[in-house]
Amino acid sequence: MNHHLILRVITKILIPPILLFALYVQFHGDYGPGGGFQAGVIFAAAFVLYALIFGLDAANDVAPPHIVRGFTAVGWLLYIGVGVWSLFLGAPFLDYSVLAHDPIHGQHYGILLVEGGVGITVASTMITIFNYFAEHGRLPKEGDDD
Repeated sequence: MNHHLILRVITKILIPPILLFALYVQFHGDYGPGGGFQAGVIFAAAFVLYALIFGLDAANDVAPPHIVRGFTAVGWLLYIGVGVWSLFLGAPFLDYSVLAHDPIHGQHYGILLVEGGVGITVASTMITIFNYFAEHGRLPKEGDDD
């Protein structure tokens, strides 16, 4: 795969804007379409692009599978943690208005945290699914020539 110079250069140019767009979608989810699920899928798509061009071994060096699986749990715990925290503050599960001194600010903080948890969980789950299929499929390993 070393002879695909143009694909490698274009991928190195495209991945940072893809990740930046994922962050935009993540944080714009409060005000318009978007949010954690969409941002997580866009983030995972950047990883998949990297793995397809540079090989699965190189992608696993960037994001080791055991760490990616750990982020699945971190995202889930962040989502559940916001709901449990609101319960401890005497409100219903995932009632964000009690998370700050002002209910409007609490709503804003709560949705940011919940959407962050969703984004982390979706991105890490999509990467884990891709890794599973790539390891058991025909995705070229680093150093393989076509």
